[in-house]
Amino acid sequence: MTIRTRLGRIPWQAFVVAATAALLAVLLPPGGTAQAAPEGARVAAPEGTRGAAPEGARAAASGESRPVYSYDRAIRESVWVDTKLDGDSDGRTDRVAVDIVRPREPAQQGRRVPVIMDASPYYSCCGRGNESQKKTYDADGRPVQFPLFYDNYFVPRGYATVLVDLAGTNRSDGCVDVGGRSDVQSAKAVVDWLAGRARAYDAPTGGERVTAGWSDGRTGMIGKSYDGTVANGVAATGVPNLKTIVPIGSISSWYDYYFSQGAPLYDSGPEWLSDHVESPAAQGRCAAVQKNLVDGAPRSGDWTDLWSERDYVKDARKVKASVFVVHGMQDLNVRTKHFGQWWDALAKHGVERKIWLSQTGHVDPFDFRRETWVPTLHRWFDHYLMGYDNGIDRAPMADVERAPGKWSTDRVWPAPGTAVRTTLRPGKGDRPGVGVLGTRPAPSGATETFTDDPELSETDWAAHADEPTAAKAAFRTAPLAAPLRLSGAGRVTVTATPSTATAHLSAVLVDLGPATIRNYAGTGEGITTLDRRTCWGASRDGDSACYKETAPDTEKVAQTVVSRGWADLGTYADPHKGRPLTPGKPYTITLDLAATDHVVPAGHRLALIIGGTDAGLIDPPATKPTLTLDLSRTKAELPLTGAAHALSDTPRTPRIEAQPLAGIDTLRSLRPVPAAR
Repeated sequence: MTIRTRLGRIPWQAFVVAATAALLAVLLPPGGTAQAAPEGARVAAPEGTRGAAPEGARAAASGESRPVYSYDRAIRESVWVDTKLDGDSDGRTDRVAVDIVRPREPAQQGRRVPVIMDASPYYSCCGRGNESQKKTYDADGRPVQFPLFYDNYFVPRGYATVLVDLAGTNRSDGCVDVGGRSDVQSAKAVVDWLAGRARAYDAPTGGERVTAGWSDGRTGMIGKSYDGTVANGVAATGVPNLKTIVPIGSISSWYDYYFSQGAPLYDSGPEWLSDHVESPAAQGRCAAVQKNLVDGAPRSGDWTDLWSERDYVKDARKVKASVFVVHGMQDLNVRTKHFGQWWDALAKHGVERKIWLSQTGHVDPFDFRRETWVPTLHRWFDHYLMGYDNGIDRAPMADVERAPGKWSTDRVWPAPGTAVRTTLRPGKGDRPGVGVLGTRPAPSGATETFTDDPELSETDWAAHADEPTAAKAAFRTAPLAAPLRLSGAGRVTVTATPSTATAHLSAVLVDLGPATIRNYAGTGEGITTLDRRTCWGASRDGDSACYKETAPDTEKVAQTVVSRGWADLGTYADPHKGRPLTPGKPYTITLDLAATDHVVPAGHRLALIIGGTDAGLIDPPATKPTLTLDLSRTKAELPLTGAAHALSDTPRTPRIEAQPLAGIDTLRSLRPVPAAR
């Protein structure tokens, strides 16, 4: 059985793990635990720090925060922060529950600490991380288990960990509004409270006022999926004191989660997700919010004010925080368009940023590159929250997984030279529906025809790229004379004549050639969870720092889909509004391809496939149209490097090492990457 979740269509057994899975991260040598220093222990600040380290920071001469504080004796508490909103219309402003664990010693010495925060709707309904951990509490309501291990690893190093229940979930008031004002304000109000700009209390209603005098005001937000999406939304408000965010597999515009240029990606709207994560109490008081979600997100795919409120990309200019993006290039839940458009908008406005791109699906870096991720995240937070000049801001901008467990690095991303896209054009071949892809335009009058088959997917099309089939048209280059790198987001412009009044289009890029890849379509979306555990921080009763290890789940394939784009042809004139089509009339539309970074090796071929419904990824139209493509008015504009060599008319024996791909500083495709220390 499979479930079509609002955060993914995945096997039922993996529902909690993959569709609502959270974020992980942090270090200690495998098998190690943090040893607490004696109460009040002080370690000299390192030389070479950028100015003085923030108040409360204590570090060794290596220039990093060290586990000198007791985790077992850390302060654990809950407060309820006033959001100044009344989402459930009960006449009282909503309060969101905030669970905190922070080192006791700095508090006793009057020193303040920075905060790592994960705001989530999943702490009670679904759990976080690969092991679906939930918050737990003792008999008096004090927090015991903090999901993930930010607390285990970072609290001994002088950070506080703050986990926020979004409005309407777990122990919070209010209603879930799926990325809207309430969700974002739930977390922003906590950032404000940590900096002394908002109010909190020691009880859900009434109670004594509580201040965050222990916080130095510096906050970093982190989270996977919905959690990281909220981090994007909070950063887009420009809130002061939010110093960095680490969004992992996260949404940048909620419209693009549910639709792709008018083509519906799921068979219901955001009200399903709201209903799924809300607490039982909220479900009884949030009917009006649910109705607004239904009314504001019509299944027509038209853009509405609801989507404008949930579009963080348009507000990228307000972002003051640095951004460390992590995304799976085969994430078919939160598709890669989300990180691509967010990244481009941040770049336009000069935001400090870093990126990791894996070959997995919707998977956390703790579960695909743990021993490198944890120290990298540690350095990131040390720099942006504690002020250490550890060089991470000057390190290569991008890490990209080239094969399972094999990574390359880039000084900048996307690769230099890709800002001006290379235009490739389809042409007719010697069999119907099996054409060529090159730089020459097709002659006027050249066409290809296919009929939408909603039962077939991109993988079916790719497997038959060299065969005439009724449901797609495929166009392939000759075997490449040199490697060809696709780095960034492309687009495909199609002129198509439909036979019916409704039609959907899909465009996919395929690497035609044998490879061993991560099995992103499998239950683990590219990983296998093992029985053995390693420990990444300090543990105590009820909150262990030890987590199951993982390994790559790989498969050998004959072809790989590397980028996709979908659209309702009815949005030909306006991507935000559909129109009925006139059968027999040609329409021109440009489909946005999702961002990626993939090297097509020499000897392989690059294919562009155009079809109708991409089964499992978009919903079919009301009819099954036949579409005729005008090849002379169809093209792909792609962010390529190496095209001049790779697409040479005269194939030659490639010498990859003599023709390095632009933008790759280190291509370590033949050996594993050692853990950074």
